[in-house]
This record gives sequence, C-alpha cells and structure tokens, in this order.
Amino acid sequence: MIEAKNLKKIYRSRRGDRVAVDGISFTVGEGEFFSFLGPNGAGKTTTIQMMVALLAPTSGEIIIDGLNVVTSPHEVRQRIGIIFQDPSLDDRLTAWENLEFHGRLYGIDSRTRNKRSNFLLDVMGISERRNDLVRTFSGGMKRRLEIARGLLHSPRLLILDEPTLGLDPHSRRSVWEYIHRVRREVGMTVFLTTHYLEEADSSDRVAIMSSGKIVAQGTPDRLKKDLSSEMLSVETENPDSLNAYLISHYSSLEGQIRREGDGTLLFPLPPGLDLSPWDLLRSIPLPIREASVRRPNLDDVFIYHTGSGLKSENADKRGGR
Repeated sequence: MIEAKNLKKIYRSRRGDRVAVDGISFTVGEGEFFSFLGPNGAGKTTTIQMMVALLAPTSGEIIIDGLNVVTSPHEVRQRIGIIFQDPSLDDRLTAWENLEFHGRLYGIDSRTRNKRSNFLLDVMGISERRNDLVRTFSGGMKRRLEIARGLLHSPRLLILDEPTLGLDPHSRRSVWEYIHRVRREVGMTVFLTTHYLEEADSSDRVAIMSSGKIVAQGTPDRLKKDLSSEMLSVETENPDSLNAYLISHYSSLEGQIRREGDGTLLFPLPPGLDLSPWDLLRSIPLPIREASVRRPNLDDVFIYHTGSGLKSENADKRGGR
C-alpha cells in the first residue's frame, strides 16, 4: 500500500539547510496497522505532508497504492483519508452538514453520500447527534465525526496524525474503540502517528524516527524482545553511585540507564550474561530501598532508540517535524 524509498526533505534558507527527513525507507502492507513514532522534531509530520502531496520530496519517492505521489497527487488523495491533529470541522454546521459538504467536494453522488454518511455516523456512535451543531459536541465526539468524514469517500488508506491529542483518557479509549470497529467493518490500511505509546502497542508494526532517520522498525513484541528480557527498577539513597557501579561492571548499560524520581534508576537486564535480575540486584554493594522487575514496554524501546520520552503534546514545528 505504501512504499517510501530513500525519502529526503531539506528546507533551504539563507541561514543554511535543515534536513527534516534524511533518506528514510519503509513499506506498509495492505490492511496493515502501522505506527510511525518519534519525538517532536523527528520528521514525522513532514513525512506525512509528503505522503499526502502537501510537500514535494527533495529526493526519493513515495508510492501509494501503486501511484507516485509527486506525479499523481490527485489520484493519491482520492485514495487517502486523513485526520490531522488540528481540528478542521466547521462547528457552525451540523454533523450531517459537515459530511454533506465533504462528500460534495469529493464528487460523491447524493444516494451514495447519504448511504455512507448514515453508516459511518452509526459506526462511530453519533447517529443520534446528526442534526446537532458541531459546536455542541465534546472533544471525543468531534474526533469521531472527523474520522467519519475522513472515511466518507471510501479511502484505501487512513492516516491518523495524533488522533487523540488533547482528549481525556475516557474519550481517547472511546475513539480507539470506534477506529478498531471501522477497521473490522470497512477494512483498510491505517498509518498512525501518536504521542501515546499504548495506542501503538496494538499495531502490526512500528517505525521509530529520530533526527530525520528511522532508527528502529518491527513488531511491538519484537522491538521489546530486542531491547531486553527484563527491566529493573532500583531505588537507592545513592543513585549516582549506583549509576557509576552499573556502568563500570556492565558496559552495555552505558546510555541505557534513566532516572525516575529522586532516587530510582531504571535499566534493562544486561544482555549476554548468565545472570538473573535477582543475581544482579544481590551483587550491588549499595543499600537498596526497593527493587522491582518487569517486562519492557514500548516506552522503554522508544527511549532507548531516541534518548527521550514522548513528553510533549505540542504540534511539531515547521522545518524539523
């Protein structure tokens, strides 16, 4: 469905060139749920803008559903539904009027428009609010309406750019329940960017960007297993001394230890050693207040590959998104 080959975007200015996307390549299969992750400034939004023909690549190419995005932008857009992170509904119109307007822009005939609008409003759980002004909707309902609108022209690819940004946990969960329902009932490829790593955990594959490059790709389970079998959390009165001890005895932990709170260190079990987590903990010659062991999660994988967590919920800034 998607094939990006050596994709590069350079922003040029009098102050010098800035490489936003640096020769990345990836593929997304038909019907796949693919998550595209990275900190702000990594190049995610710039990549999406090239995918939907809003930006031209400096070099490389993107093929979507067999079509070159640069040479066939109109045909590609007909195959894509996109939900941007910034709201784009007209809140002076009703839910139905928003869908009607969108359908007419895509040249969908009246009978098909009505059929699809009814179906999507029902699937997204907002059919009873079809005649209400959008300004009266909650944030979660607006997001569901935007998703319904993005699916109205029956796209083969749905691009979700931070679809739950700014929503409370209940609304986020509700939106994802409806997205998964649509995937089951309609069937499509989903390309997701998100700051909430638990949303990416159910995807088929994940790619992680950092500084314009893809630094890791694979299934969520594979990426976690490649990081470590276990993660150790150790609370001590002397975290700096513990950090120095761990690095001096296990050189592979260099750059992989992170501090959580005043006295707690989190790190993966060093690979290649015939050593259990409890053996390692018993070998530490420092007082330990508390210790625990757990399996790695996507947040651990993300921090390992990028050096930082997904802390900001702000939109990416132009020139390095």
